[in-house]
Amino acid sequence: MDQTKITSFKVLIKKIFLLPKIRYLSQRKILKFLVSLTVGIIITSLSITTDWAITATPAKTYKTSWIGNTVGSGKLRVQNNIEGMYVAANGIVYTNSHWDEAGTEAGIYKDGKMIAALDDTHGWSRGGGKAVTADSKYVYIAMVQGATGKTENGYPPVGTTWYCVRRYDLSGKPAPFPGGRGWDKSMLITSNKSEVTGLATALNKLYVSDAAANRIRVYNTDTMQELDSFAVALPGAITVDLQGNLWIIQGKNGSNLAKISHYSQRGKKLPQQIADVVEPTAIAIDHQGRLLLAENGPRQQVLIYNIKSQPVQVGSFGSKGGIYAGVPGEVQDLKLYGITGVGTDAAGNIYVNSNGFNKSGTDLRQFSSSGKQQWQLLGLIFVDNADVDPQTDGIDVFTKQEQYLMNYSQPAGKQWTYKGYTVNAFKYPQDPRLHTSPDATFVRRILGQPFLFLTDMYGSFLQIYRFNTATDGKIAIPAGMFVGSNGENKKSIAGNWPSYQPAKGEWIWGDRNGNGSFDNNEYDTSQDYPYIGGWWVDSKGDVWKTLRTQDGVGIRRYPLQGLDAKGNPIYSYSSMQKQKTPNIFTDLRRIEYFPKTDTMYLSGFTKDHPAFGDDSGVVGSEIVRFDNWSQGNVTPRWRIVVPYDTTGKREISTAAMSVAEDYVFAVTMKTAEVNVYKTATGEAVQKLKPGPEVGKESGWIDIPYGIRAFRRSNGEYLVFVEENWKGKVIMYRLLG
Repeated sequence: MDQTKITSFKVLIKKIFLLPKIRYLSQRKILKFLVSLTVGIIITSLSITTDWAITATPAKTYKTSWIGNTVGSGKLRVQNNIEGMYVAANGIVYTNSHWDEAGTEAGIYKDGKMIAALDDTHGWSRGGGKAVTADSKYVYIAMVQGATGKTENGYPPVGTTWYCVRRYDLSGKPAPFPGGRGWDKSMLITSNKSEVTGLATALNKLYVSDAAANRIRVYNTDTMQELDSFAVALPGAITVDLQGNLWIIQGKNGSNLAKISHYSQRGKKLPQQIADVVEPTAIAIDHQGRLLLAENGPRQQVLIYNIKSQPVQVGSFGSKGGIYAGVPGEVQDLKLYGITGVGTDAAGNIYVNSNGFNKSGTDLRQFSSSGKQQWQLLGLIFVDNADVDPQTDGIDVFTKQEQYLMNYSQPAGKQWTYKGYTVNAFKYPQDPRLHTSPDATFVRRILGQPFLFLTDMYGSFLQIYRFNTATDGKIAIPAGMFVGSNGENKKSIAGNWPSYQPAKGEWIWGDRNGNGSFDNNEYDTSQDYPYIGGWWVDSKGDVWKTLRTQDGVGIRRYPLQGLDAKGNPIYSYSSMQKQKTPNIFTDLRRIEYFPKTDTMYLSGFTKDHPAFGDDSGVVGSEIVRFDNWSQGNVTPRWRIVVPYDTTGKREISTAAMSVAEDYVFAVTMKTAEVNVYKTATGEAVQKLKPGPEVGKESGWIDIPYGIRAFRRSNGEYLVFVEENWKGKVIMYRLLG
């Protein structure tokens, strides 16, 4: 309190002592009375300090955990989206991917653990690729090196990209060679036009697929000098059989399907080929000399061929139909999905990597020769957050593509079990998750039925999914979609997807015939201000949207109009309601409304705390609570000033917020610290930071809904926070 209030407080105490009844109280009673009075005055004072606030409301005990990645911290955790894989005879698995946020584009795995990461694959315009191989001395990965302006230090000139093979020793250190390119002379430039699509070694030769040139290039593995090349149309993945000949996947050419062709090491076309596979993606030779071929079409299996003469399929591995066999979407040992890698070791063990569809995430498994799963490594999360099915009290947790079953009695990082993959790429090829990059999840029960709502990094859309276990198992069926207006009066979504998209304006799509596809008569259209602040779906199923308008009318409410005959929620522009933005806001961002208590929480920049520049990815400078919202009340119950940028450097900004029962949780962008406030008073009570369970580390919060909180029936709070850097979702558990 300031000096004026302290003086007034002293005067009040003096007057109290002059009251007749006080004169006759014992000294002990007077002291006890004054202590109680003092605490009461301090707590109710509007100028309460942060230190007093934390003292007044003791912090809750919390623990840190995580979901979505087998390993919770450190460099040696499961990488994002393995796109290339090679298995050595001794069971060491070498992998490659275009991008891993933490810089582990290429990894080395053994016995269910990552044992090393290849160095220097990330940053300075470097990235990985989709091919990898190894021999007794080196590992070779496809990679890309873009321009940085440092041409004198071994980088390409501006406007040029090097598509390379980079050589490493078996420990993961770059292995330079005479004439090598790049800053450390370990890069072999194979093209300036397109990436390397296949790699294999035989004796001391390295075979490289150059799809842009329609050639296989041959290099000496010691000198890395080109020895030869030969023509192959659209070459992809390569493997070498026991006779030293090459089997090469050739990509689709016009109406022709992909095929697998047979070549000698000198490039002679041999008569054997496989031409009846819909989507071949990976290839290997097993210890018996059989050819293993990943079929990423509807079969979702590894096909096994005897190749002693003309190839004959003699078996298959994995359930026919993959993840969609049996109960669609239910995760089981032999159900594969989105296969990107296959290989075997000398003992006959089989290794398969599944990425799902549209890069859902890494699922690397080892099986015995009899088909028993021996280990599984998961890296399922990339730019995503989680939410719970409220009807299950936090037991069922969903991310944008996955379902997890939780057991909170287990240790940190062990509470989750991967139970469902909710995308069916074959039955619902127009599923928005196959064409866009959603990254935040709301799970709601509407009229008792479960629904999944997804939005993206820019808040430009809201996708809606329903479930029907009788027909689709664990699959989330596309049911609806909200899309905002394009500010340039163009289509809201560029390109050819979705079908029949309106030419301009904004739209609501509803799957009226229940087929999960965007059909001609299923759009409702309108035109509105293009700059969206945030989305919300309340417990009744009403959709809310904030617009960063300047006209003072920035809130849109789309009341649920019921469910149609197919079970899709119904929304329309004709029933939409416009509501005024409370005049304290100059730039409205997030919105969360709770019908049960008629309470509205809004965030944004205000007249008292304006924005520095235009950072569209944050909640603003204040979070404000309004009671009796439906009655038109716009007088705040309280206003919280949250950490926000005042310098233009974004070092301190609040990226996302989530309200759950007694608390408001708000996470900062760069430090990923969760500030906790009481919903009753706005009082700051606690700060959550990543604990030792996740190495006390987190990446930046990249998405507008990077935090989601839920209160369980036992009083425990679950707080999920996006952790893009190390490929997981952090989960805080605040004990009740």
